[in-house]
Amino acid sequence: MPIRTRLIASAALAAVAALALTGCVGAGVASPTTDAGSTASIPTLKPDQKVSITFESYNLAQAGAWTDTIQGLIKTFEQQHPNITVTGQAPTAAAGANTSYISSVQTEMLAGKAPDVAQLTFDGLDYIANDLGAQPISKLVGAKAVQDAFGGTYPMNAKATKLGDWNGVTYGIPYVFSTPVLWYNATALAKAGITNPDFSTWDGLEKVATQLKASTGTAPVTISCTVTGGDWCMQGIIKSNGGSIVSADHKTIGFGDAGSVGAVQEMRKLNDAGLLQNLDSTSMYTAFASGKSLIQVQTSALQSMFMAGAKAGGWELKNTTLPAFGSKTVAPTNSGSALFIMSKDPAKQAAAWEFIKFMTSPTAYEQISTKIGYLPLRDTMTEGDGPLAAWAKSNPLVAPNIAQLKKLQPWESYPGANYSQISTIFSKAVEDSIYYGKDPKATMQAAQKQAQALVK
Repeated sequence: MPIRTRLIASAALAAVAALALTGCVGAGVASPTTDAGSTASIPTLKPDQKVSITFESYNLAQAGAWTDTIQGLIKTFEQQHPNITVTGQAPTAAAGANTSYISSVQTEMLAGKAPDVAQLTFDGLDYIANDLGAQPISKLVGAKAVQDAFGGTYPMNAKATKLGDWNGVTYGIPYVFSTPVLWYNATALAKAGITNPDFSTWDGLEKVATQLKASTGTAPVTISCTVTGGDWCMQGIIKSNGGSIVSADHKTIGFGDAGSVGAVQEMRKLNDAGLLQNLDSTSMYTAFASGKSLIQVQTSALQSMFMAGAKAGGWELKNTTLPAFGSKTVAPTNSGSALFIMSKDPAKQAAAWEFIKFMTSPTAYEQISTKIGYLPLRDTMTEGDGPLAAWAKSNPLVAPNIAQLKKLQPWESYPGANYSQISTIFSKAVEDSIYYGKDPKATMQAAQKQAQALVK
C-alpha cells in the first residue's frame, strides 16, 4: 500500500472533469478474438509486433524492496515477451496521499502523456471508472478472459476478484494490498510481565496497554487508522462495530451512524486513558520500528521495515489480527490497488493486458509477497506444496494477514468527483473526535451531513 502522511492532497483534483481523449488505432494487428459468452474488442498481438507501454506505479516512488522488486518483474516480463517493452515510472505528483496518484494520471492525460497501465488505489474507484478514463477491461478482453486470468492452478481469492468492479464491469485487476494488522514488541511486553497478551478485543488491548503504561510510564499505542492517511483501515474498524461508510448504491454517506460513532468513541476512550500517541502516520510507523511505540495497528505492508527495526533494536516482533468489539465479527478492510488500462490504442491495450496478467500471476506474487510483504492474493500459494508454502510456514508474521483475507470487506470509494474532499472530511472528524476533544457523535454526524452535500 502507499505510505501516506497527514498531508491532504489538493482539492483541485476534483475540479478536473471527465476526460474526453481521442484514441488512435494501432496498425498491424490481428482481428479481435471472441470468447464464448463474451466479446473481446482488442486484438491479439502478432509475435513479431513491437509495442512499447508505460507502467505508472507508486511502488516505484519507494526506494529499496519496492522499486527493486517491480523493476525486476518488468525485466522478467520483457524476457518472456520480447515484443513488448515496458517503461516503469513513478507518479509525477508528490507522493503522500492516495489522491496524488490519480492526480498524476489526470495531469498526464491532459498533457497527452497518459500511462498505458496505472496502479491506482481502490478509494478512487468510482471516479476512476466514471470520470478518469480507465478502460473497461472485461469489455476489452471479454468476461471469460478476465475469469481465466483470475483462475489457474492458484486462483485469486474470491473476495479479491470483485474489488476492481464497478456496476458489474471489471475496470481494475486487483494487484497488491494488505490488511490492518496489530503489531507488538513482544520483548517490551515480556519485560512488563505480559507474556500472553490478549489482543482479540479492544477491551483486551486496553488492559494490555494500561499495564504497559504503568510499567514504562509512557503511552504505548499507535493506531494509524485514526489519523489522516488511515481512512482505509478506519473503515474496517467502523465496519467491525456495525457501522456504515456509504450505502450499497453509493448515494448515501453513513459514517455518522451509531456503529461508526461507537467505534470512534472506543478510540477516544483509549486516548483519554493516556494510551495513544498522537502522531502523524509516518511518525507512527517509524516510532514502532524504533521501539518507541510498543503496540501499533498498521498495514501489513510494513512488515519488512518492522522486521529490520526489530533486528536492529534487538527485540522480538509479533503480530495478530485486528481486535474485535466484544463478540462482534471483525471486518478488516483492504488497502492497496488495482491495475487499470488507461490507453485507448488497441495494440497498447493488448500489450497492457498481457502485462497485467503477468503482474497478477503466481510468478509475480512470489516476488511481491516475499520481498515487499504484500498479501498474496492467490492465497492458495501458501498452502500444501504451493510455491509460497515454505515461506509462509517459516514466517508466522504473514498468518494474520492471510487469515483476514477470508473476512475481507472492501475499502469503500466515496461517490463522485468530490471523493477526495469527502475522505478529508471523514479523516478530520475522526482525528478531532479522538485526539482534540470534540464530541464524537456531534462531530461524526456533522461530517456525514457535510460529506453528503458533496455527493453529486
